[in-house]
Parts: sequence; C-alpha cells; structure tokens
Amino acid sequence: MPTILHINASPRYANSDSLRLARHFIDSVQTAGPESFEVETLDLFEDGALPVFGRTAAAAKMAVFSGQEQTPEQIGAWESARAVFDRFAAADAYVFNIPMWNAGVPYVLKQWIDIVTQPGWSFGFDPENGYNGLMEGKQAVAIHTSGVYAPGVPASFGADFSATFFADWLSFVGIEDATHVRFAPTVVNGDVDGTRAAAEAELTDAAVAFARKLSAAATLQLVND
Repeated sequence: MPTILHINASPRYANSDSLRLARHFIDSVQTAGPESFEVETLDLFEDGALPVFGRTAAAAKMAVFSGQEQTPEQIGAWESARAVFDRFAAADAYVFNIPMWNAGVPYVLKQWIDIVTQPGWSFGFDPENGYNGLMEGKQAVAIHTSGVYAPGVPASFGADFSATFFADWLSFVGIEDATHVRFAPTVVNGDVDGTRAAAEAELTDAAVAFARKLSAAATLQLVND
C-alpha cells in the first residue's frame, strides 16, 4: 500500500492554517484516488520526535566518512539519525505544511532536514559532476503560509527565504515532482476567507494528479511483489 508521510512543521495544531490545509489536501487525495493510501504523520514539535544531532552525532558522521570506528555513543547517535531517514525514505510521497518563521522555515524543520540530508542516504557526490539526489521517483506537496508576507508586497512587509530554501532542498535530494501551494497573507488580509478558499481549490486540483501517481505506485508495488 502506498504511503504518504505528512510532516507537520507547525506547533499550533488546531489553530494552524498550514495544518488545516494539509489535512484538506490529504482528504482530497483519499477522495480522488481509487486506491487506499496509508498516511503517517510526523509532528516535528512533539517531544522526542527528533534526536539531537550535535557533537556526538557529528563525530559519528565524520567517523563514517573517514573510515574510522565509531564509539558506542556515536553508534547510538548515528542509528537514531538513520531511523529518522529510514522513515523518510520508506514513504512514496510527502505532504509538508510549513509556516514561515522570520522569513525562513521553523527550526525543527531545518533540524529534520539536517538529520536526513546525509551523503549516501539522500544525496550522493561525485568530484567531477557534483551532487546528485538519491530520492528520485517520489512526489511532494508543500503548503506555505505566512501572516504578513505575500508575493509582490513591498520589502518592508518581509521576504521569503522559506519556500525558496525548501524548494531548493527538495531538488537537492532528488524530489523533482513537487507542487508548492501558498496561503498568504493570513493576517494582513482584507479577504482572508477568499485567499484560503483559493488555496483549498488549488490543493483539491493538485490532489487528482497526486492520487493518480500514488495509484501507479501501488500497481508497481503489486507487480514487484
């Protein structure tokens, strides 16, 4: 059964615009698709959702790539990071809801990205040709929200280093089939309901193609089984 990994990067839960839109999209995919899909949700702000990737984990990483033996502590840290990556890699498709924080992504999303983005895991490197993503054949939808910033506003209303960074990261790890939907602004907006409805409509339309590709993935799984 195809799996959608939903990564929630908002701590606001019931009050989160990005999370409501993510759930709307997932419901639309399940309505549009003739197949059943498994949906897993990773709430990045939940206690214990992510391991610390600090001094011990960094040393473990360098030991791996320099051919040195890891200490028992380093082995534990590296295995914890690998478990996060394995959950990421096991999914067929992804839904991310990403509120903008200080013109960028929330820190826990950056932490998750830094854990899963490891050479030999999500990307490779060739001295002559450079980087190449290893997460090919997957699709993603990213939902971006911001309270004040919106495309076309004056510079005094903010800038977007969130959606641009995230789109670049998806491409870096090889996820080229990516759709980005924006609901903005969510606060300084004279027609917030209309803007939300437009984002919902865009997501409903995107769900049709998303579900079709998941169905194709399900068929391929059956053939390979």
